[in-house]
Amino acid sequence: MAHSRFRLLAASALTLSLLAAPVLADALFTQPAQDFDAQVRITGEVRGDPIYKGSKAIITGARLQPGQTVTLLHGNTVLNTDPITVDAEGGFKYELAIDPAAVAGSQPIVVSTANPASADVVELKVSEKLPLSGQDRFATTSQPVVPGLYQVAYSAKSNAVFVASAVGRPPVKDSALVKLNPDTLEIVAQVTPAEAPERDGKPGGLFAVYGVAVDDANDTVWVTNTRQDTVAVYKQSDLSLIKQFEPGAVPHGRDVVIDEANGRAYASTSFGNEIMVFDTKTLEPLDPIVIPSDERGKSFGAMSLDIDEEHGKLATVSTSTSEAAIVDLASGEVKVFELPHSKTGSGVAFDAQDGLIFTVAQDSDNLLIVNAETGETLHDVNVGATPLNVTFEPKSRLAFVANRGAGTITVVNTQGEIVANLDAGSFPNQLRADGQGNVWAVNKSRGEGDDNGDRLWRIVPATN
Repeated sequence: MAHSRFRLLAASALTLSLLAAPVLADALFTQPAQDFDAQVRITGEVRGDPIYKGSKAIITGARLQPGQTVTLLHGNTVLNTDPITVDAEGGFKYELAIDPAAVAGSQPIVVSTANPASADVVELKVSEKLPLSGQDRFATTSQPVVPGLYQVAYSAKSNAVFVASAVGRPPVKDSALVKLNPDTLEIVAQVTPAEAPERDGKPGGLFAVYGVAVDDANDTVWVTNTRQDTVAVYKQSDLSLIKQFEPGAVPHGRDVVIDEANGRAYASTSFGNEIMVFDTKTLEPLDPIVIPSDERGKSFGAMSLDIDEEHGKLATVSTSTSEAAIVDLASGEVKVFELPHSKTGSGVAFDAQDGLIFTVAQDSDNLLIVNAETGETLHDVNVGATPLNVTFEPKSRLAFVANRGAGTITVVNTQGEIVANLDAGSFPNQLRADGQGNVWAVNKSRGEGDDNGDRLWRIVPATN
């Protein structure tokens, strides 16, 4: 989905000159748009679906001025045969047919308005549709859990699976931390987070849980409370709350991972350049890790995290720059390297044996396999629409990618070859290998009555 705010461009007249032959007028530069707060979105035929070759893109606008006319261009080609007139509510809708021979990737669309004049560029992303394959190579089991699943983690010590869920936007009123039996996928325990304090004079809702990780050394479960910018710690056995950190401890926390050997928890800040650090025994915050960016004028956005405890390395990928970073946890050294074909990175995973990291990016639809020492990209694999997370399963030596847009989990070997593309229901969201040959995944639903969403999945390679 592309989303943009209109900006007045000094070159609006040049854009408009592409639309038709010159027309005589009293004034060429008429009153421009002032203080626009307009939005243009480009989506698939169903909101949340990818835009594939041969399908349709739905272009919608909002917060425009009634009666304005809108023209859409790609390069010098006008896409709408007749000008689009903004309706009385300040919106418009246009269906654009995508050529079956279209090239996958992001395509710039110029949105130009008249009366008053303004122009902007939004992106239309065309995705490849990969066929399902390799289902016979894996045994998959799934079971519905609770609404709003976000992340999953497995505890070897407790022999239990933990999932975090949250429904809706703030103030969130429906959230749960759930413990399940890994053999039957049945719920063993479930807890609702505590009420959060008011924020800006508005109800705080719950301390809803999103990211989740287990600390078997201390029998705890760590969660990120993304909406309150913090984290919390629960007891593995009965999910009783051990400590709720104050709001602001982790700005827009996304992932949390545990270094059991050194007693540290690391939490990413999504759009920030810091990884927050906590002592897992004292439950006290420590100095954060700051990730610099080599892209001029930009800031690293630490999204996903993965840890290589054997070699003392922590990896992250940036959502705001085309970069990844590896932190040496012993020395504190941070190594940042470019991911030249990554756009809006969101997932990262280690292969400690071969010294590789795997990164996925939502807006470039790809998995990169990167040498963790040199930063060299070894393989660039198109895995389908909107890959959100990746995990590496060390026994089968396969990477598993959750493609939220495509509704698939793509399995790739270390040579960059796709060995399977599995149906994963609605909106696969996150997945983790458990170190015992299994991969655990969760997906989200399209709404009430969606039997293919809010499920926990267990995927076992047939080689195990």
